[in-house]
Amino acid sequence: MISSRKESNVKNAVEELRSEGLQVSGVVCHVGKAEDRKNLIEKTEAEFGGLDILVSNAALNPADGQMFNNTEEVWDKIFDVNVKSTFLLMKESLPLLKRNKSFSPSIITISSIAAYLYYKSLGIYSISKTALLSLTKVSAMELAHYGIRVNCIAPGIIKTKFSTQLYDTQEAYDYSMSFISMKRFGMSEEVASVAAFLASDDASYITGETIVASGGTSSRL
Repeated sequence: MISSRKESNVKNAVEELRSEGLQVSGVVCHVGKAEDRKNLIEKTEAEFGGLDILVSNAALNPADGQMFNNTEEVWDKIFDVNVKSTFLLMKESLPLLKRNKSFSPSIITISSIAAYLYYKSLGIYSISKTALLSLTKVSAMELAHYGIRVNCIAPGIIKTKFSTQLYDTQEAYDYSMSFISMKRFGMSEEVASVAAFLASDDASYITGETIVASGGTSSRL
């Protein structure tokens, strides 16, 4: 089950995945809206009979500029979606995850290399992504006795529409590339493969960890 705030995104993704022979459904969901999260979980149960893996990938960054130039409203919006909504989606998925006895349930949160580094114009976003590192640790400890593993991925600069501001000008490109040892941006498939590993039995003894997929960008707090 996949979701997006925009119906067109859901439709396009579902059509593409089904063309590859995959069994997939989709639903519109704004993770900041309780009714949308409830609908997502209910439709997942109705369509597939339960839930094995939760990947929380929704995020936003409406801020542009240095941290102290932004308003309380911007802080609230970023933390509401990037942190609080991730926690609520995890919490509201627990009844289905706990019910799963035939598969090791797994939760995967998506942080960012920005959790570890200072990027110009990403101050508040960076702080929200650092919070997800702690959310992962605490959740993993509290859910271990249910057999639910919780891990995190911190992608580097992945070439998507969301990250356009980090490479859309020569200045931005040069600045971003200066952090990357491999001297290239990542692709979405290179994050998806890490998620597939963390959700699989190959990672059955891994919980509370963050895997950085950043092309060699420094990742120490």
